Amino acid sequence: MRVAEDQPQTAPQHPWTRYVALGDSFTEGIGDPDPSRPGYHRGWADRVAEELAARTQHFAYANLAVRGRLIEQIRDEQMGPALELKPDLITLCAGGNDVLRPGSDPDETARILDTMVQVLSTTGATVVLFNGPDVRETPVVGSIRGKVAIFNENVRTVAKRHDAVVADLWSLRELTRPNMWDEDRLHFSPLGHHTIAAMVLETLNVPHQLDPVEPSPLPERSWREARVDDVVWARHHLFPWVIRRLRGRSSGDGVTPKRPNIEPLFGGSMPPGVAAGDQPESR
Repeated sequence: MRVAEDQPQTAPQHPWTRYVALGDSFTEGIGDPDPSRPGYHRGWADRVAEELAARTQHFAYANLAVRGRLIEQIRDEQMGPALELKPDLITLCAGGNDVLRPGSDPDETARILDTMVQVLSTTGATVVLFNGPDVRETPVVGSIRGKVAIFNENVRTVAKRHDAVVADLWSLRELTRPNMWDEDRLHFSPLGHHTIAAMVLETLNVPHQLDPVEPSPLPERSWREARVDDVVWARHHLFPWVIRRLRGRSSGDGVTPKRPNIEPLFGGSMPPGVAAGDQPESR
């Protein structure tokens, strides 16, 4: 539900004033770097917060998400701080990294998610959950499409049990376009994050000014060019990801939330996530 820029805003257009985002690299915004803030990733959650802030007074936003986090880490590291911030709107995307792991159980992952949503729902806040996108066209990752589908059905069951809202990535068919994905094919591009932000706002029935973007068609490639691209991708992105998992390491090791405090979006400090013990100097 997009609105014209010159449409008068005479009253708040949504009921939320304290938004807290929880999750992993998807919610941190990886794949959508902000050129004006080295090391900072904007992402769909920032874009949603910007639109919400423009439509009500005294709006505040915190983003506790950290790349690479598994669902139990999100539960243990982010749930407590989120509750202390007393949000009235919570977005939670958790379990994606678990589902990607070989041998993982989407039912067990959903069981943990259920306990998390049960606690978050006691706050009275609106809770927004995410299912997984359709990875059918994604090389290698497409092999777990069935497991993603099972997890998605579980997410809907959890949402129904606790009166949560589901932001439906699976049905967002635009995400099947290559332009929507970062070069690593695991995270979304700026265009992907923009498209997801618009979908989240529409799920919440919030008017917004995020224009739908129709990417230009990609030139056709020969099968040989596509195979070369897949080999390069595997060497630079897939193999390092697998090695980190085998070693029990994560891209988020030593990284702190990019926006740990709930504060006004415009004018509030938004330092990039940095390694623990390497905090930026205060100004």
